[in-house]
Amino acid sequence: MTASGSRLDVELTRRGLARSRTDAATLIAGGSVLVNGRTAQKAAQKVLGSDRLELAETGPRYASRAGHKLAGALEVFSVVGTEGKRCLDAGASTGGFTDVLLRSGAASVVAVDVGHDQLVPRLRDDPRVQVHEGLNIRDITPDLVGGPVDVVVSDLSFISLRLVMEPLAGMCRPGADLVLMVKPQFEVGRTALPKGGVVREAAQRRTAVVGVVDSAVQAGLEPHGLARSPLPGQDGNVEFFLWLRSPMRPTPAADAEDWVDRQTVNWA
Repeated sequence: MTASGSRLDVELTRRGLARSRTDAATLIAGGSVLVNGRTAQKAAQKVLGSDRLELAETGPRYASRAGHKLAGALEVFSVVGTEGKRCLDAGASTGGFTDVLLRSGAASVVAVDVGHDQLVPRLRDDPRVQVHEGLNIRDITPDLVGGPVDVVVSDLSFISLRLVMEPLAGMCRPGADLVLMVKPQFEVGRTALPKGGVVREAAQRRTAVVGVVDSAVQAGLEPHGLARSPLPGQDGNVEFFLWLRSPMRPTPAADAEDWVDRQTVNWA
């Protein structure tokens, strides 16, 4: 440590309070780290060896920072129930969303990811989790994963949700709920994405969400709710959660622009 101190995430890891710098960043983002009795705000905050670092008891520690995002969304969309349900985690990665679903009472979670060996061991070994690795969400069907599901959640990167809406809809039983994280940085297209990869214009964010809602409507899903993610993306991108439902019977298709305009969302 230098005389001017070291980064908070580094020092948390060095002192054994976090498993890694990524874990430290998750704790800090979730408001779980106290520096001399005050809640820390940034992983890059400088601390000294004499500073007192503590972990606050602020709730569960999920398998990834993303878990706190979904937990916040499920609080907003409180009518979405997971108790006793069969769920799909599309883009499971280390398992933050899977963790939230299990702690919320899900009977089972189908954890799907195009990658391999990312799911944390405690979730991989949980008998309630059915792991499907090397499976592209664009190719998913009920037959590939043992049948349809009651709840779909997704945290996908480097692909637009518009490209996977049809297969996600195809995984749903009638009445199923979908809570999907919309990341404008992967929706606006490469030519429109600003240098640095952060979408800063409110109009661009809104347009990105409208496009995803339109694709959902075209896939036969009903939009029911929209909310900002309680935490930003790793690079500071503002992200959103979209709540959709697979209708019990055919319903008139919503107009995406009109529906989004009626939502009370802060785009800035």
